[in-house]
Amino acid sequence: MDTPESSLTSHPFFQGLTPRHLSIIGECASRVNFQAGQFLFREQEEAAQFYLINHGQVAVEIFRPRRGPITIQTLGEGQALGWLWFDKPYHWHYDARAVQLTRATALEVKSLMHICEQDHELGYALMKRYGHMLAVQFRVITLQMADMYG
Repeated sequence: MDTPESSLTSHPFFQGLTPRHLSIIGECASRVNFQAGQFLFREQEEAAQFYLINHGQVAVEIFRPRRGPITIQTLGEGQALGWLWFDKPYHWHYDARAVQLTRATALEVKSLMHICEQDHELGYALMKRYGHMLAVQFRVITLQMADMYG
């Protein structure tokens, strides 16, 4: 049976976590679908969920009044979306829009934070993954900026 917990087990972001930790995280997970063009979230909205993309593509965009939406990154299967949920004020600083039908696992941020506070071993494991994800995103954006302005 394809459950939110089974999608956590197969997602690269959670590879290597113990079955106990995956079971705990699975309690705040749900399966979500987005049609092409549908927003996963908008700038300034509360960052209530963290997404693991299982299928499809999502454009991460910033909106500029004179230029409209500018895609700064496109994420796909096996990637995580939601870099800024680990620190207050928990609001999005960009938009995310499905480019095509996208299936994802959504993790409820407040529950996930509570779990990390209660289980420091799990919290540390998630912080290591989150730190790695941020480092990768920083490298990608640095290369994009060098290409744009270099």
